[in-house]
Amino acid sequence: MTAAAEGLHAWTAEGWRVIDWCDPHEGPLVVADSWRVRDGRVRGIERHRERFLRSVAAVDGAPRDAEAAVDAALAAIPRAGDWFPRLELRGRADGLALGFRLRPTPPTSATAVLATAATDPRTEPLVKGPDLAALQRLRVAVQPLGADEAVIVDAQGHVVEGAYSALLWWRGATLVQPDAALARIPSVTASLVLDAARAEGVTIGAEQITPAELAGCEVWVLSALHGVRGATAWVGGPELAPPVRLDRARRWLAAAESALYPVRGTPLLGG
Repeated sequence: MTAAAEGLHAWTAEGWRVIDWCDPHEGPLVVADSWRVRDGRVRGIERHRERFLRSVAAVDGAPRDAEAAVDAALAAIPRAGDWFPRLELRGRADGLALGFRLRPTPPTSATAVLATAATDPRTEPLVKGPDLAALQRLRVAVQPLGADEAVIVDAQGHVVEGAYSALLWWRGATLVQPDAALARIPSVTASLVLDAARAEGVTIGAEQITPAELAGCEVWVLSALHGVRGATAWVGGPELAPPVRLDRARRWLAAAESALYPVRGTPLLGG
């Protein structure tokens, strides 16, 4: 087993085949999942794997060998360098197909400025993938305002999630997440932070609140790419408390890192 080349790969009967960055036959994105790998270490890879496979299994006509494809992709990620790979299920002219993009990690940041999104374009709020292009347009729309992330609210104005992130906030000594009734992608990064917080005895809460009701709260913006960012401002929204507890969150995420495993039964790439 050798490390994959940078770029786009297609899953075939012989394994992953590189087809460069552009596939002229690729169609709509149906399922996707991404995670960050730094020198062979990753956070929550089993949760990313399970989330992707669960979503793929729910799609009619999806390839039946998705589990083997995922494990082969994990084994092929280089164990040196900083990578942000993505698994995909896409439509094609001849049906659904699995893809794997080996991408270098883009620039990351420790803080974020928020703005409320003008609309909620999500068509499948529980599945990562089909709405990614529309969600990226939300982020682009708020950038001229000086914001890094657009926050989606429901029809009643309740905070749901960021376009490409999950949100948590502190209400006194309680770490709070959006209420479970608010449909959103199950965030791997948020789940790791919440599990670590519970293990340390932190009280976990859930709320249905508007942006205005976050005034005075410390807000965290979580994603596989950035880890945990502290929200420093909300354009046209509430005045937030300074993100003074970020070190705690980063310690929790660092403790959740593990070595990226290979396909079961194969040697670990790079030793």
